[in-house]
Amino acid sequence: MKLVYLSLGSNLGDRERYLEKALGMLDAPDFHIRRVSSVYETEPVDTSDPHWFLNLVAEAETELFPMQLLWRVGKIEHSLGRVRTVVNGPRVIDVDILLYGRAVIQTPTLQVPHPRMSDRRFVLAPLAELAPDLRHPVTHKTVRELLAAAPDQAVQRLAKPMAVR
Repeated sequence: MKLVYLSLGSNLGDRERYLEKALGMLDAPDFHIRRVSSVYETEPVDTSDPHWFLNLVAEAETELFPMQLLWRVGKIEHSLGRVRTVVNGPRVIDVDILLYGRAVIQTPTLQVPHPRMSDRRFVLAPLAELAPDLRHPVTHKTVRELLAAAPDQAVQRLAKPMAVR
């Protein structure tokens, strides 16, 4: 079993419901969600879209190989109505693989650790809630250190962790 961290976000429709549905669809015999961070409301980054996001991070154990996990995540996004028309555009759901154990993966379709996680407070704040002393497999900095150095972004903790159904 590998320990993985996923970032989930939504900025369209019933954002909380999309996060709940995605978590429920992820949890399976070969992908067990151990913990979920609180929900954070965050301003959009790298987009002109005005809709704010709800974000969280899930910690899970999985038997899936990285590309199998990527395929599963894509299938869940598609089934919840995600349409990729504009890069970094609005979305009902976005699920990113942040970390897959200590693996470093560089393929045309999958990069782990997530290449922009160190610059995104909306990822680091919920990740730090779950694993502040976890070390980035490339920079070897802790999540706490990465968060302290991250660019400014409005990030507000809203709610306690969601229950996985």
